[in-house]
Amino acid sequence: MNTGKTKNLGIIGFPIEHSLSPVLQNAALTAAGLDFSYIAMPVRAKNLESAVRGIQSLGFRGFNVTIPHKTAIMPFLNSVDESARIIGAVNTVVNDKGQLCGYNTDVIGFSEALISHGFMPAGKTAALLGAGGAARAVIWGLVKSKIGSIRIGVRNVEKARPLTDFFNQYVDIELFDWEDALFQKGLAAADLLVNTTPLGMNPHAEAMPLVKWEYVDARTFVYDVIYTPEKTKFLLMAEKNGNTILNGMEMLLGQGAAAFKLWTGKSADVGVMAAALHKALGI
Repeated sequence: MNTGKTKNLGIIGFPIEHSLSPVLQNAALTAAGLDFSYIAMPVRAKNLESAVRGIQSLGFRGFNVTIPHKTAIMPFLNSVDESARIIGAVNTVVNDKGQLCGYNTDVIGFSEALISHGFMPAGKTAALLGAGGAARAVIWGLVKSKIGSIRIGVRNVEKARPLTDFFNQYVDIELFDWEDALFQKGLAAADLLVNTTPLGMNPHAEAMPLVKWEYVDARTFVYDVIYTPEKTKFLLMAEKNGNTILNGMEMLLGQGAAAFKLWTGKSADVGVMAAALHKALGI
């Protein structure tokens, strides 16, 4: 029950009705016996600065940030941690006595899920599909895990070039049109193949990025950051090819648990979060 002592948390974005963060976070807060409440707050782009100042003035302990504000919010924060600065996006804000600090917990969510399934990136080769916001978090997660090299396949090379130009200072990275035979044949050498695009996400489950599966070795670990549906067409094709697969569910849970710890100082019960998520998704 909310009282005058209840600490407030939430998520901002627009639209926001689809967000599952309230489901995850309130389940974890209840399980931990913490007097917190987490709500979804629709904030249009033109109102972002005033919304941030209002949340700050109201004494919220923190909040998550989703589309379209992950980059736009950065000038309105007092500080930004290294990962969020390098990725160029914030998904979690902590209010520490009126000082707002931005973080990106997607990096933690991606990397911890990968490692928990036995894939150790150090010294290995990764192939990524897509070069949007999700790709930036994935690349930085791989860099922090000491990946050996990264090859990226995209539909629009020129649009993606600034991303590879930036990350070249941290890792050996190459950019290709994903229709290029050099990229497709090069998949044979990939230890890890990651879809960072939204292709295949419900309600467009029949879509998938271009992959010629005859070049993908069965030993390659295949990861899709999408979590609805549970198995995208991309993952179904990988499974048919004999690959070990992983969807984005654990990444979602991991980033949420990392945010929970930043706000509360306590570890979230990820099992409780997962059960609440499965119930909400009907799986």
